[in-house]
Amino acid sequence: MIAPAPGDPDYPERLHDLADPPGRLFVREPVDAERLRALLAPPLVAIVGSRSASAAGIAFASRLAGELAASGVGVVSGLARGIDAGAHQGALDRGGRTVAVLGCGVDRDYPSATVPLARRIAVDGAILSEYPPSTPPAPFRFPERNRIVAALADATIVIEAAARSGALITARLALDLGRDVLAVPGAPWQSGAEGTNLLLKDGALPLTGAADALVALGFDPGTTRDDDPAVDGSARKVLAALRREPASADVLAARCGLTSSAAAALIAELELKGLLVRELDGRLVPTA
Repeated sequence: MIAPAPGDPDYPERLHDLADPPGRLFVREPVDAERLRALLAPPLVAIVGSRSASAAGIAFASRLAGELAASGVGVVSGLARGIDAGAHQGALDRGGRTVAVLGCGVDRDYPSATVPLARRIAVDGAILSEYPPSTPPAPFRFPERNRIVAALADATIVIEAAARSGALITARLALDLGRDVLAVPGAPWQSGAEGTNLLLKDGALPLTGAADALVALGFDPGTTRDDDPAVDGSARKVLAALRREPASADVLAARCGLTSSAAAALIAELELKGLLVRELDGRLVPTA
Protein backbone atom coordinates (compact mmCIF):
# COMPACT_ATOMS: atom_id res chain seq x y z
CA MET A 1 0.00 0.00 0.00
CA ILE A 2 1.50 3.34 -1.00
CA ALA A 3 0.83 6.37 1.21
CA PRO A 4 2.47 9.51 -0.21
CA ALA A 5 2.56 12.70 1.88
CA PRO A 6 2.77 16.36 0.78
CA GLY A 7 6.19 16.96 -0.70
CA ASP A 8 6.60 13.38 -1.89
CA PRO A 9 6.99 13.06 -5.69
CA ASP A 10 4.04 10.65 -5.78
CA TYR A 11 1.66 12.99 -3.91
CA PRO A 12 -1.00 14.40 -6.32
CA GLU A 13 -0.01 17.97 -7.12
CA ARG A 14 -3.60 19.21 -7.23
CA LEU A 15 -4.16 18.40 -3.57
CA HIS A 16 -1.73 21.21 -2.73
CA ASP A 17 -4.47 23.60 -3.87
CA LEU A 18 -6.41 22.71 -0.72
CA ALA A 19 -6.06 24.83 2.41
CA ASP A 20 -5.93 21.57 4.37
CA PRO A 21 -4.46 18.89 2.07
CA PRO A 22 -4.45 15.32 3.37
CA GLY A 23 -1.45 14.51 5.52
CA ARG A 24 -1.22 11.21 3.66
CA LEU A 25 -3.08 9.61 0.80
CA PHE A 26 -3.51 5.88 1.28
CA VAL A 27 -4.03 3.75 -1.83
CA ARG A 28 -5.47 0.24 -1.83
CA GLU A 29 -3.29 -2.45 -3.40
CA PRO A 30 -2.44 -3.48 -6.06
CA VAL A 31 -2.09 0.09 -7.40
CA ASP A 32 1.47 1.41 -7.34
CA ALA A 33 2.76 4.97 -7.65
CA GLU A 34 3.23 4.85 -11.42
CA ARG A 35 -0.26 3.50 -11.98
CA LEU A 36 -1.73 6.15 -9.65
CA ARG A 37 -0.06 8.95 -11.62
CA ALA A 38 -1.56 7.62 -14.84
CA LEU A 39 -5.04 7.33 -13.32
CA LEU A 40 -4.94 10.88 -11.94
CA ALA A 41 -3.53 12.49 -15.09
CA PRO A 42 -5.74 15.20 -16.60
CA PRO A 43 -8.32 15.44 -17.95
CA LEU A 44 -10.33 14.27 -14.96
CA VAL A 45 -13.90 15.07 -13.92
CA ALA A 46 -15.76 14.45 -10.70
CA ILE A 47 -19.27 13.04 -11.14
CA VAL A 48 -21.36 13.19 -7.98
CA GLY A 49 -24.99 13.15 -6.95
CA SER A 50 -27.68 11.63 -4.79
CA ARG A 51 -27.33 8.26 -3.07
CA SER A 52 -31.07 7.77 -3.58
CA ALA A 53 -31.03 8.82 -7.22
CA SER A 54 -33.66 7.74 -9.71
CA ALA A 55 -32.97 4.83 -12.05
CA ALA A 56 -32.93 7.32 -14.93
CA GLY A 57 -30.38 9.49 -13.12
CA ILE A 58 -28.07 6.55 -12.44
CA ALA A 59 -28.36 5.41 -16.06
CA PHE A 60 -27.48 8.93 -17.23
CA ALA A 61 -24.45 9.05 -14.92
CA SER A 62 -23.25 5.71 -16.27
CA ARG A 63 -23.73 6.73 -19.90
CA LEU A 64 -22.09 10.12 -19.36
CA ALA A 65 -19.07 8.59 -17.62
CA GLY A 66 -18.73 6.01 -20.38
CA GLU A 67 -18.82 8.61 -23.13
CA LEU A 68 -16.26 10.76 -21.32
CA ALA A 69 -14.06 7.72 -20.70
CA ALA A 70 -14.17 6.93 -24.41
CA SER A 71 -12.85 10.46 -25.02
CA GLY A 72 -9.94 9.93 -22.63
CA VAL A 73 -11.44 11.70 -19.62
CA GLY A 74 -11.01 10.03 -16.22
CA VAL A 75 -13.79 9.94 -13.62
CA VAL A 76 -13.41 10.48 -9.87
CA SER A 77 -16.23 9.99 -7.38
CA GLY A 78 -16.99 8.76 -3.87
CA LEU A 79 -18.16 5.15 -4.40
CA ALA A 80 -21.50 5.88 -2.74
CA ARG A 81 -24.70 4.22 -3.89
CA GLY A 82 -26.61 5.95 -6.67
CA ILE A 83 -24.91 8.48 -8.93
CA ASP A 84 -21.36 7.77 -7.70
CA ALA A 85 -21.64 4.05 -8.35
CA GLY A 86 -23.24 4.63 -11.76
CA ALA A 87 -20.38 6.94 -12.79
CA HIS A 88 -17.66 4.50 -11.70
CA GLN A 89 -19.45 1.64 -13.46
CA GLY A 90 -19.88 3.56 -16.70
CA ALA A 91 -16.21 4.50 -16.87
CA LEU A 92 -15.07 0.94 -16.19
CA ASP A 93 -17.45 -0.54 -18.74
CA ARG A 94 -15.83 1.58 -21.45
CA GLY A 95 -12.31 0.67 -20.35
CA GLY A 96 -11.73 4.13 -18.90
CA ARG A 97 -9.99 5.52 -15.85
CA THR A 98 -11.84 5.84 -12.56
CA VAL A 99 -10.77 6.71 -9.01
CA ALA A 100 -12.85 6.31 -5.84
CA VAL A 101 -12.18 8.43 -2.74
CA LEU A 102 -13.48 6.90 0.49
CA GLY A 103 -14.67 8.36 3.79
CA CYS A 104 -13.05 5.45 5.66
CA GLY A 105 -9.89 3.34 5.42
CA VAL A 106 -9.11 1.90 1.99
CA ASP A 107 -9.33 -1.60 3.43
CA ARG A 108 -12.94 -1.11 4.52
CA ASP A 109 -15.72 -2.23 2.16
CA TYR A 110 -18.34 0.48 2.59
CA PRO A 111 -21.13 0.72 1.68
CA SER A 112 -21.91 -2.98 1.37
CA ALA A 113 -24.02 -2.35 -1.76
CA THR A 114 -20.91 -1.29 -3.71
CA VAL A 115 -18.52 -4.04 -2.55
CA PRO A 116 -18.36 -5.84 -5.94
CA LEU A 117 -17.79 -2.51 -7.69
CA ALA A 118 -15.10 -1.52 -5.18
CA ARG A 119 -13.20 -4.72 -5.82
CA ARG A 120 -13.29 -4.06 -9.54
CA ILE A 121 -12.11 -0.46 -9.10
CA ALA A 122 -9.24 -1.64 -6.90
CA VAL A 123 -7.92 -3.67 -9.85
CA ASP A 124 -8.89 -1.56 -12.87
CA GLY A 125 -8.82 1.89 -11.23
CA ALA A 126 -7.76 3.12 -7.79
CA ILE A 127 -9.27 3.47 -4.32
CA LEU A 128 -7.91 6.33 -2.19
CA SER A 129 -8.43 7.70 1.31
CA GLU A 130 -6.75 10.14 3.65
CA TYR A 131 -7.69 7.89 6.57
CA PRO A 132 -5.37 5.12 7.77
CA PRO A 133 -6.36 1.50 7.18
CA SER A 134 -9.09 0.15 9.46
CA THR A 135 -10.62 3.63 9.98
CA PRO A 136 -14.39 3.08 10.16
CA PRO A 137 -16.85 5.19 8.16
CA ALA A 138 -18.39 8.10 10.06
CA PRO A 139 -20.79 10.87 8.98
CA PHE A 140 -18.25 13.67 9.44
CA ARG A 141 -15.68 11.92 7.25
CA PHE A 142 -17.71 12.07 4.05
CA PRO A 143 -17.83 15.89 3.76
CA GLU A 144 -14.07 15.87 4.47
CA ARG A 145 -13.62 13.31 1.69
CA ASN A 146 -15.47 15.56 -0.75
CA ARG A 147 -12.71 18.17 -0.81
CA ILE A 148 -10.32 15.57 -2.20
CA VAL A 149 -12.81 14.63 -4.94
CA ALA A 150 -13.19 18.29 -5.90
CA ALA A 151 -9.45 19.00 -5.85
CA LEU A 152 -8.42 16.05 -8.00
CA ALA A 153 -10.80 16.96 -10.86
CA ASP A 154 -10.67 19.64 -13.55
CA ALA A 155 -14.44 20.05 -13.24
CA THR A 156 -17.27 18.72 -11.08
CA ILE A 157 -20.55 17.45 -12.54
CA VAL A 158 -23.63 17.14 -10.32
CA ILE A 159 -26.46 14.81 -11.35
CA GLU A 160 -29.50 14.81 -9.04
CA ALA A 161 -29.01 16.36 -5.61
CA ALA A 162 -31.16 17.59 -2.77
CA ALA A 163 -30.89 21.21 -1.66
CA ARG A 164 -28.70 20.07 1.25
CA SER A 165 -26.44 17.26 0.14
CA GLY A 166 -22.87 16.09 -0.03
CA ALA A 167 -22.88 16.60 -3.78
CA LEU A 168 -23.51 20.33 -3.31
CA ILE A 169 -20.69 20.46 -0.77
CA THR A 170 -18.38 18.99 -3.41
CA ALA A 171 -19.63 21.52 -5.97
CA ARG A 172 -19.01 24.48 -3.66
CA LEU A 173 -15.57 23.19 -2.76
CA ALA A 174 -14.80 22.93 -6.49
CA LEU A 175 -15.89 26.53 -7.00
CA ASP A 176 -13.68 27.65 -4.11
CA LEU A 177 -10.77 25.97 -5.89
CA GLY A 178 -11.56 27.78 -9.14
CA ARG A 179 -12.79 24.64 -10.90
CA ASP A 180 -15.80 24.57 -13.24
CA VAL A 181 -19.07 23.14 -11.93
CA LEU A 182 -21.68 21.67 -14.25
CA ALA A 183 -25.18 20.60 -13.24
CA VAL A 184 -27.87 18.57 -14.96
CA PRO A 185 -31.13 20.58 -15.09
CA GLY A 186 -34.31 18.98 -13.85
CA ALA A 187 -38.03 19.70 -13.63
CA PRO A 188 -38.89 21.71 -10.51
CA TRP A 189 -41.23 19.00 -9.24
CA GLN A 190 -38.52 16.34 -9.32
CA SER A 191 -37.05 15.69 -5.88
CA GLY A 192 -33.54 15.24 -7.25
CA ALA A 193 -33.57 18.49 -9.21
CA GLU A 194 -33.71 20.99 -6.36
CA GLY A 195 -29.99 21.03 -5.71
CA THR A 196 -28.88 21.02 -9.34
CA ASN A 197 -31.32 23.79 -10.23
CA LEU A 198 -29.98 25.86 -7.33
CA LEU A 199 -26.47 25.40 -8.71
CA LEU A 200 -27.64 26.56 -12.13
CA LYS A 201 -29.20 29.67 -10.58
CA ASP A 202 -25.85 30.37 -8.93
CA GLY A 203 -24.01 30.19 -12.24
CA ALA A 204 -23.11 26.54 -12.75
CA LEU A 205 -22.83 25.45 -16.37
CA PRO A 206 -25.79 23.39 -17.65
CA LEU A 207 -24.98 19.85 -18.75
CA THR A 208 -27.22 17.71 -20.90
CA GLY A 209 -24.59 15.40 -22.40
CA ALA A 210 -20.90 14.60 -22.68
CA ALA A 211 -20.35 17.39 -25.22
CA ASP A 212 -21.02 20.02 -22.54
CA ALA A 213 -18.34 18.52 -20.29
CA LEU A 214 -15.84 18.28 -23.14
CA VAL A 215 -16.37 21.94 -24.01
CA ALA A 216 -15.82 22.91 -20.36
CA LEU A 217 -12.58 20.92 -20.41
CA GLY A 218 -11.44 22.77 -23.52
CA PHE A 219 -12.08 20.04 -26.09
CA ASP A 220 -14.14 20.27 -29.22
CA PRO A 221 -16.65 17.39 -29.10
CA GLY A 222 -17.14 17.19 -32.85
CA THR A 223 -18.81 14.17 -34.37
CA THR A 224 -16.69 11.41 -35.83
CA ARG A 225 -18.09 8.41 -37.69
CA ASP A 226 -16.99 4.92 -38.61
CA ASP A 227 -17.22 5.81 -42.31
CA ASP A 228 -15.09 8.96 -42.05
CA PRO A 229 -13.02 9.68 -45.19
CA ALA A 230 -9.40 8.54 -45.20
CA VAL A 231 -7.77 11.75 -43.96
CA ASP A 232 -5.21 12.29 -41.22
CA GLY A 233 -6.05 13.05 -37.59
CA SER A 234 -6.02 16.85 -37.83
CA ALA A 235 -8.23 16.90 -40.92
CA ARG A 236 -10.59 14.43 -39.27
CA LYS A 237 -10.77 16.75 -36.26
CA VAL A 238 -11.70 19.66 -38.54
CA LEU A 239 -14.49 17.67 -40.19
CA ALA A 240 -15.80 16.56 -36.81
CA ALA A 241 -15.89 20.13 -35.52
CA LEU A 242 -17.73 21.38 -38.60
CA ARG A 243 -20.32 18.62 -38.30
CA ARG A 244 -21.19 19.97 -34.88
CA GLU A 245 -21.55 23.51 -36.23
CA PRO A 246 -20.40 25.17 -39.49
CA ALA A 247 -17.87 27.94 -38.85
CA SER A 248 -15.60 30.45 -40.50
CA ALA A 249 -11.91 29.62 -40.89
CA ASP A 250 -10.91 31.77 -37.90
CA VAL A 251 -13.58 30.32 -35.61
CA LEU A 252 -12.71 26.81 -36.76
CA ALA A 253 -9.01 27.36 -35.98
CA ALA A 254 -9.83 28.57 -32.46
CA ARG A 255 -12.28 25.72 -31.88
CA CYS A 256 -9.74 23.07 -32.91
CA GLY A 257 -6.71 24.68 -31.27
CA LEU A 258 -4.94 25.24 -34.61
CA THR A 259 -2.87 28.13 -35.89
CA SER A 260 -4.43 30.13 -38.73
CA SER A 261 -1.89 28.77 -41.23
CA ALA A 262 -2.44 25.14 -40.14
CA ALA A 263 -6.20 25.56 -40.36
CA ALA A 264 -5.92 27.16 -43.80
CA ALA A 265 -3.82 24.26 -45.09
CA LEU A 266 -6.29 21.68 -43.77
CA ILE A 267 -9.25 23.58 -45.20
CA ALA A 268 -7.57 23.74 -48.62
CA GLU A 269 -6.85 20.00 -48.48
CA LEU A 270 -10.45 19.17 -47.59
CA GLU A 271 -11.84 21.51 -50.23
CA LEU A 272 -9.66 19.87 -52.92
CA LYS A 273 -11.00 16.48 -51.85
CA GLY A 274 -14.56 17.78 -52.02
CA LEU A 275 -15.13 17.12 -48.32
CA LEU A 276 -16.23 20.64 -47.43
CA VAL A 277 -17.60 23.72 -49.19
CA ARG A 278 -17.51 27.41 -48.39
CA GLU A 279 -20.86 29.17 -48.11
CA LEU A 280 -21.45 32.71 -49.38
CA ASP A 281 -21.18 34.04 -45.83
CA GLY A 282 -17.72 32.43 -45.47
CA ARG A 283 -18.78 29.56 -43.23
CA LEU A 284 -17.36 26.13 -43.99
CA VAL A 285 -19.80 23.21 -44.30
CA PRO A 286 -18.81 19.54 -44.51
CA THR A 287 -20.13 17.46 -47.41
CA ALA A 288 -19.34 14.11 -45.74
